Amino acid sequence: MSRVIYRRRGTAIVETEKGILLTAGRRGPFILPGGGTKKGESRFIAAFRELTEETGLRPYSAEIIFKHRGKVQPTKSGRHKFQDRHTVCVVRASGKARPGGGDAKRISYYSPGCNVWISKTTKEIIERYYEWKNKHRVIDDTNIVDEDESNEDLEDNLDDNYDLDDV
Repeated sequence: MSRVIYRRRGTAIVETEKGILLTAGRRGPFILPGGGTKKGESRFIAAFRELTEETGLRPYSAEIIFKHRGKVQPTKSGRHKFQDRHTVCVVRASGKARPGGGDAKRISYYSPGCNVWISKTTKEIIERYYEWKNKHRVIDDTNIVDEDESNEDLEDNLDDNYDLDDV
């Protein structure tokens, strides 16, 4: 029985008007920007670093939204198995995305129903992201409380929009 190697990975979700930003090597499926941690580096910081290295974008805001364990898979050599353990962050960044260093040779965007080839793990993470996004929707103008409403109504309105157990 081969041993399982656990890889610590920071993963960035950058949602744009075109869709969710993806990167890929010369061949193979598209994945979310991110990568393994360096010694002493957090997964959160790795997501920032890898996003910049792979796309040239400069992150200015981020939030960790969940952790995700990928499926156990064989390494390229087949001698061992590995499992990526992602810390998934929603990231806001500035700049124009372009393929950068490392493994990122191509850039694309994912939106529901598109024909972009994505990895199984990327699909799982994106599906969880959309579930998270629907559950934690941002308060918009329809959720602004009228001055005449009581504090009790305000608390009820906020309870509908935020579930602190899921943060």
